[in-house]
Formats: sequence, C-alpha cells, structure tokens
Amino acid sequence: MSTHDHTPEALAALLAAQKQAFTAAGAVDAATRRRRIQTAIDLLVKHHKPLVAAMDEDFGGRHPGFSLMNDVLGSLASLKHARDHFEPWMAAEKRQPFMPYDQFGAEAWVQYQPKGSVGIIGTWNAPLFTLFAPLAYALAAGNRAILKPSEIVPRTARVVAEAVAEMFDPLDVAAVTGGPEMGAAVSAQPFDHLVFTGSTEVGKAIMRNASANLVPVTLELGGKSPTIVGRSADLATAAFRIAAAKAANAGQLCVNPDVVYVAREQLEGFVAALKDAFASFFPTVAGNADLTAVVNERHLARVEGYLADAVARGARVESSPAEPVAGRRCPLRIVIDPPAGARIMEEEIFGPAVVVQGYDEVGEAIAHINGRPRPLALYYFGEDAAEQQRVLDHTLSGGVTINEAMFHAAMHDAPFGGVGASGMGHYHGREGFIEFSHVRTVFKAPAYDPRREWGMLPPYGEHFLAAMEAQVTP
Repeated sequence: MSTHDHTPEALAALLAAQKQAFTAAGAVDAATRRRRIQTAIDLLVKHHKPLVAAMDEDFGGRHPGFSLMNDVLGSLASLKHARDHFEPWMAAEKRQPFMPYDQFGAEAWVQYQPKGSVGIIGTWNAPLFTLFAPLAYALAAGNRAILKPSEIVPRTARVVAEAVAEMFDPLDVAAVTGGPEMGAAVSAQPFDHLVFTGSTEVGKAIMRNASANLVPVTLELGGKSPTIVGRSADLATAAFRIAAAKAANAGQLCVNPDVVYVAREQLEGFVAALKDAFASFFPTVAGNADLTAVVNERHLARVEGYLADAVARGARVESSPAEPVAGRRCPLRIVIDPPAGARIMEEEIFGPAVVVQGYDEVGEAIAHINGRPRPLALYYFGEDAAEQQRVLDHTLSGGVTINEAMFHAAMHDAPFGGVGASGMGHYHGREGFIEFSHVRTVFKAPAYDPRREWGMLPPYGEHFLAAMEAQVTP
C-alpha cells in the first residue's frame, strides 16, 4: 500500500460528512446536478494526458489512442449524455389513485429522489470508464459519490484521486485509494448505493459485505460471453469483427467474446479467417505499440495456465501471428474444441485467447450456453431471421449484439448490466438514472372521506361482510 493511500477510518469519516451534507442540503436541483456532471467532464478534459500516460505505464504498454477512445472518450460520452438528458427524468410522474378516492379528487405521483452517497469501485481493465460512466448517472440522479479506483493500476488510481481532489468539493465527489483492504472497507460502509465492476467471485464478497448494512448494489461482473456464428453468416465478416473485438485491450474487457460456436463444417475456414484478420491488425508482437500488454505478470500467468491446461488435455491451439509472447504482449491464441473439463472452458479468459467450438446444430450451442452461468453479453452472427430469433428467445444474457461484438455496451440510451452470475442492476440511460434514484410513491388524500358513511370503519354494520363478499369476483 502506498504511503499516500487512504485509511478505512478516513473513508468512514468522509462518508459520514457526505451523508450529513446531503441531508442538510435537501432537494438537489437541476443546476446543481448539471454543475457536478460538468465538473467531471472538465476533469477528464483537463487531465486526459496524465491519465493516458498513467494507463500506458500501468499496463506496460497501452496505446494512448486506445486509452483515449475507450476510457476518456467513453467516459465523456456517458457524462455528456447524462448532462444533456437528465432533467426530464427528474419530473414526477402522475399515477392513477385507486377507487373510490379517484372520484373524490385524490392525487398520486411517483417522485425520483437521490439516495444520498454512492460508492463506486472501479476495475483495472477500463480504469476510468468503470468509475465515470456510473458516476454520470449517480450525479444525474442527484447523489454524491466516493470513487475507489483499482489498485492493480496504481499510477492511474493516483492521478484520478489527485484530479478529483483538485476539481471537486469532497462533500460532492471524492476518491480514495488503497489495496484490496480498502476495497473491502468501501463495501463494508453504509453507502446508500454501491457499484462494483469486476470478477464474479469478488462481486460475491462485495455483496456479502454490503448486506451487513442492507446497501443496494449494482454489480457488473462479466462472464464467458458466447458468440454463435450461424451457417448464414459471412465467415470473413464475422471473423474480422470478432478479431477486432479480441484486439481491443488484448481481450481484457468484460464483454469480450470468450467462446465462439461455429458450424462444424465451417470451423477450419473460420479459424483461418480469424487468424488472418487478427494478423492484419498486429503483423508482429514484439515491440508492437498498437498491441496492449496483459496488465501484469499474475494475469499473464493465469492466461498462460489456461492455455497449457488445454494443450495438456489434447486441445489444438493456433496463434496469430505465429510469434511467441514478448514481454506481456501476446499473439491471439485460438483454442479449438477443448474438452469440457478444461480450465479455459470454466473460467472467464479476460485476455488474448479465444475458444472456437464446432456444432452440428445450433441448438447444441444454445444448450451449452444455457448450461453455464448467465453471461454479461451474447453475440449472434447470421442472416437467418428465424435462427436469430431462436437464439434471442432461448438464451438469457445481460445484453446482445447481432452481427458485431461489444457494440450494445456503448449504447447511451439503453441500460447496461448483467443477469444472474454476470451481475445485477444497470447504468447508462434513463435506467441508470432510475438505478441510482429512490422511486418514491406519494398519495395525496382528498378532503372528503366516505368510509364511515359507507360503513367501512368499525363498528361494522350488519351489511359490511356481505358487501365485502360481493366484491370477491373472478
């Protein structure tokens, strides 16, 4: 832990101060929300160069253009969408009062209130986006927030914390740094809502900690996102787009394709097309600045362990390009038809490797997908409308992209989140605003109350029971 890291005690004091400020301030108007969102935008604009440099250093090689695209511009897009669209979402919604009060002038509405203080625990693979995208909608909903960047990218975490301290009043938005113990401390605090992006196993621990204070959670957890390539798909196009997805951040993205199902008779043609497409992006590995490195030695060893286990179990592995690992930069390894017990079939790869499995009938792929925990993303390539609908109707995933990979996660006007083992809750769009709001029902009674006149209050008259019985209808 760095000597500059925060302590759990300082975190608890900070949260208490934020909650006290929230209570004292009362209703949060649109101007205040917009100012806070704009401050986050200004922060990224002002500090984007040191943030990009820190990400490059933390990864040991990450192209600054990719970091700008994925983390800076991706975060700015979420923040700007929230800034430009949240105000109509704040409006109370009229609801229909129940009988007979609707006849006597009763009113009812739903009010969207901020919850208070939101904790946001980011991850290392998209260290800005997983903080600032949920922050956009937490601020739009009128909340305050405390950010916890990942300790796996310590330089980026430090720049984030310093930039937040410079740009924000800590009673509005603050950032804390530290190792796993600080992440555990964040999840153990009585936040009004908690957001975590990361692995399923850590997500379980976060949820257990949060449950002690009954803190509602949004968990974005990933999983083995499957891809079905139908017989009607253009193999070259499908291979190119899947290769482009695997090229992004060296496969270190939560919605990255993990397992590709291809018709058995098309499998070899698909593998060849995938190798050609990936090599067109990265003709070489060693010293290639365009190729993102695996973030650290531990994660490299994890991915290499999956590959070694698959080979030991008899799986064939192809590389594109046909070069060895250089430092932590890797070719794409394509693992073909590994056996069911292989580790690469059980664990999320989260790195520069992909599984390709053959099927005889698309129902086999659907059954295999449904036999596993629910994934964060699912992809289908093909022009067969009936087969496409069959895949959509008979699978469940956080989101879907058809004839591409990962694009649904970039939708600002639609929810992003998981289901089952891949997470719960959403951010992005109006659904993200609602996620971080308390949806409060308000009923305003009319001046006239007919209950005593109608014999509906004690002491009950002789006709009360019969009147109630008469309303028991199908």
